[in-house]
Parts: sequence; C-alpha cells; structure tokens
Amino acid sequence: MLPVSSSGHLVLVPALLRWPYTELDGELRKSFEVALHAGTALGLIVAMRRQVAEKAGELGPRGIVRLALMFAPAAAAGLAFERPIEERLGSPRGVAAAQVIAGACLWAADRSAAGRAESDARWSDALAIGAGQAAALIPGVSRGGATITTARLRRFDRAAAGSLSRQAALPIIAGATVLKGHRLSRRGLPRELRLPFAAGVVASLVATLASARLAGVLEQSGSLAPVGAYRIALGVFALARLRGDSPHRVESHR
Repeated sequence: MLPVSSSGHLVLVPALLRWPYTELDGELRKSFEVALHAGTALGLIVAMRRQVAEKAGELGPRGIVRLALMFAPAAAAGLAFERPIEERLGSPRGVAAAQVIAGACLWAADRSAAGRAESDARWSDALAIGAGQAAALIPGVSRGGATITTARLRRFDRAAAGSLSRQAALPIIAGATVLKGHRLSRRGLPRELRLPFAAGVVASLVATLASARLAGVLEQSGSLAPVGAYRIALGVFALARLRGDSPHRVESHR
C-alpha cells in the first residue's frame, strides 16, 4: 500500500543481488505474481474492512459509476497493452528509470495546494485517477504512487488521496488476481512449488498490512517527500549499479 512499486522491487532486488530470477520460466514468474496479488488483495480487504463495509453500504448509482471510471482505464489498457509495455519497458534499468521519474512526480505533486476532501470527488476525478492507474502498467511506476500523484494534482488532501487510491486499487488487484489465478489453475502448479508460493502469499499479506499502518502515518505526517526521495535514490542507485548489464526483460507489473 506504500506508493513505492512492489513490482519494481520484485525486478530491482533480484537484479541488484544478482539472483537469476529472470532466467526462471516466464510462466512460473507470472504464477508467482498471482500468489503475491492474492496476498495483496487479501491484505487490502483486511486493512480496509471498515472502509469497504461503509462504502458498500453507501454504494449507489453514483458510487458504482465512480468505481467503474477508476477501474475501466486500467483494465482496458492492461488487456490491450500489457505485453508490449512489459517487453519494451520491463528491463531492470527501465524499472529504475521509472522509479526516478515517478518518485519525482510524486514529490512534486505532494507540494500542490490541497483543499478537497474525499466527498468532493466527481466523475472527472475518478476518470483521472483511473488514467493514473493505467499509467502504472509501466513497471516501476507504482499503482498507488500514480493514483496518489493524480489525486494530489487535483488538489485532494493527503488523506483523501490515499483513500481514493486504495479504493481504486482494490478492484483492479482483485480482478488481476482472479484472471491470473484462472490461467494458473488451467496450467497447474507443481506440488513442490506450493509451499514457496504459499509463503509468498503470507509475506505479501503481512507486508500489505504493515504498509497500511505506515501509509496512514505518512498521510498524517504532512509530507510524502520521504517516499519520493526513497524512490529517486533507489532508482539512481540501481541505474549506477546496473550500468553495462544486458537489458533482461521481465514480465511484471503491480
């Protein structure tokens, strides 16, 4: 739930530590991402259980349209462009560059004047946040980072931006989990990999719950600059460390 790009870290950490992650079977890596998606979705539901219950109880035609506008751009872009984007922009160096750019955008957007609460959100805001979520198909951009950046540019305060970002994220993460889980069920998972995959689900769940608390602290602290600075520093370090490496492609986004 922190706007730092979990998929970006899934690419950069193995590359920086020289793990042979990209040499694994592509479908196997995709399957592992299904496990991580499942853990993240479950963590979001647990962390947002009160908010989800409240929003579900208040959900009317206006709320349904708002959720659809947040969901549709990312879903459409993912179905149409996921593979080409991964192939062209999914190298470790590409992910590092995306971290720098997205971190700088988040930092700059967080300095915008804020005067809007979550209740002020209109359909145009939902569509803009949905477009921001579609931009997160670029590995390393971060779904949370892109949607918070968009919301802050539209003058929502940090708490409102964080809440709208999480509302936008849950349906798309759940949808991706169901879609990729269906593909995984058709392909099947070797028995010897079930335990490592289960560990991935638990780790993703725990990380999501922990980051939810930290995200709340950051929203109340008055600045997202530390997150932006971390992303810029990570990207610059990775670019310097990976200079001269062959551009291994990855198949990852989240």
